[in-house]
Amino acid sequence: MADLDMDARAARAEELGVQAYRAKQLSMHYFERGIVEPEQMTDLPAGAREQFVPEMLPTLLTKVHELRTDDGRTIKFLWRLFDGALVESVLMRYPGRITLCVSSQCGCGMNCPFCATGQAGLTRNMSTAEIVDQVVQANRVIAAGGLGPAEHDGEKVTNIVFMGMGEPLANYKRVITAVRRFTEEAPSGLGMSARHVTLSTVGLVPAIRKLAAEDIPVTFALSLHAPDDELRDKIIPVNTRWKVDEAIDAAHEYFEITGRRVSIEYALIKDMNDHGWRADLLAKKLNARGRGWVHVNPIPLNPTPGSIWTASDPRVEEEFIRRLRAGGIPTTLRDTRGREIDGACGQLAADPRGEE
Repeated sequence: MADLDMDARAARAEELGVQAYRAKQLSMHYFERGIVEPEQMTDLPAGAREQFVPEMLPTLLTKVHELRTDDGRTIKFLWRLFDGALVESVLMRYPGRITLCVSSQCGCGMNCPFCATGQAGLTRNMSTAEIVDQVVQANRVIAAGGLGPAEHDGEKVTNIVFMGMGEPLANYKRVITAVRRFTEEAPSGLGMSARHVTLSTVGLVPAIRKLAAEDIPVTFALSLHAPDDELRDKIIPVNTRWKVDEAIDAAHEYFEITGRRVSIEYALIKDMNDHGWRADLLAKKLNARGRGWVHVNPIPLNPTPGSIWTASDPRVEEEFIRRLRAGGIPTTLRDTRGREIDGACGQLAADPRGEE
């Protein structure tokens, strides 16, 4: 259903012999209440529950298993899609907010060597409905008390980050439609704030520029990981197509058009990209485009099976951050959640092995 806007849902209802307004009722159940069971939709006639609901709300995600850490405040879900493809999403409770890290592709075609998802390769793009259903399923878990004691009544996912499996901007149309469903008010969508949706990319420059023109003020994050082309060509293969300066220019254009501050993601890899001079170079390149438009989020590299790389030493991390701040760049070391269950950034590999 999330593949369709409200007009298309109403038209589909009539095609199925159901009054058009039933599409609005069904949409309220799904988006507002997280209800997918026909028997609970008592405002729909029996005929609609038997035919219309299964047609509009087929099973999209089937849980294979879930893994928990952080005293139950972090849950990694492995989902099987209708064709057997596997994806993962990670639900995290923080004080005052609940964040869901969603996938946008089954696997990833960017081939970044330090990322488990990239090493697995791309199976296919996810549909808008599959992307959205990750959030609806997470809201159902929260409503059932599965994320621990609630801070208030009616808790739902408040923040979405496209930092799961896949390169979101390589699945552009479906991802943008999913963002619209996240931000449209019920019954059309989930009624979330666009500012609480973060889209992360390794630097698909034409798509970044297209995103800036969408008039959806999402938070934009550029996964940079190196300020120089010599290194970035090796660790972010798409850099051979769009260079560091092109990616930073596109990110700055996003800020200029939307007024939304940009985040730069930077995984600190021991003896690879954590040198002090690289912090200085990064600060220089960002400052060359102005002040106040960007924030850098270093994160220690999360381990992946068979990787020859490890996270930077804490003292090296501190020096890297110090030099960025000394250069006038707002910098915050990002919190790492889910590392123990291979649920942190760069670790999602949709491994079917695991236990609940």
